Amino acid sequence: MSAPEPTPDYALSVEDLRKVYPGRKGAPDKEALKGVSLQVRRGSMFGLLGPNGAGKSTLINILAGITRKTSGKAVIWGRDIDQRPRDARAALGVVPQEITADVFFSPREALEVQAGFYGVPKHERRTDELLAALGLTDKADAYVRALSGGMKRRLMVAKALVHNPPVLVLDEPTAGVDVELRRQLWAYVRELNARGVTIILTTHYLEEAQELCDTIAIVNRGEVVACEPTGQLLRRMDTRNVVVTPEEPQAAPPQLAGFEVAPRGDSFVVTYRTGQSSVEQVLAAVRASGVTIRDIATEDPDLEDVFVAMTYGDANRPDPTKD
Repeated sequence: MSAPEPTPDYALSVEDLRKVYPGRKGAPDKEALKGVSLQVRRGSMFGLLGPNGAGKSTLINILAGITRKTSGKAVIWGRDIDQRPRDARAALGVVPQEITADVFFSPREALEVQAGFYGVPKHERRTDELLAALGLTDKADAYVRALSGGMKRRLMVAKALVHNPPVLVLDEPTAGVDVELRRQLWAYVRELNARGVTIILTTHYLEEAQELCDTIAIVNRGEVVACEPTGQLLRRMDTRNVVVTPEEPQAAPPQLAGFEVAPRGDSFVVTYRTGQSSVEQVLAAVRASGVTIRDIATEDPDLEDVFVAMTYGDANRPDPTKD
């Protein structure tokens, strides 16, 4: 009997991963991934963010064995995808963005078939457990075609977990679902993570990523432009906002030298750089403009601010021709 494999420090390790799609009919080649390197620690809740066409789906498809990489290295749970492709895929569960299910199966049958694909023995299958965990017990024997979109989304998560993978990829799992389902799904994902499952999440709901993920990578135009703990990433922004509510309504916000000013309802927002100014200097400038202050509030930057700065700034403006 062979000894069990040691538990790796990194659930995923990607090194200089490249993918080039040949151009058609004389068109230039399209480089979807340009030497992507990143590491995801075991047990992490890892956010993989980027604008449409940044290369996220290409990366996930390479890991899942759907797309063949051009060059580079990827290791899932200590298993190289080239040297041990079956073992690497067995360590990974993927919930794709698109809902794909055989509408003539029931959820129970769909999970049983999926478990069979992964060679899970019948006595080790967790069909009823997964149906209960995802709130599908009362629909276990209904046709999938009769399920709501939210229920089909839950079924996709259950299918990704039938073989008990240590790494779970969620590709836009809450796209188009209602608030209650989103809340239930994140509660279950947190529970999985607490049990030791490494979660890799892609989402356009940046507030979700900021709340859930301990580490975030931002991909733009096929390159990793940031990969840091969430708190450290947020501290990259050196701007802060002061929201000023004047005593009397203003026809337009005041012009303040050295500061960006924008209206916001009955208030206005003054943006300043922390290394150059302070809240007190902002307030002094407001008072000097003749505005009497009734109330103020300060705002720290959030993940959306960082994301926009790194992907839509002049130096990082996305190329619409890239996939």
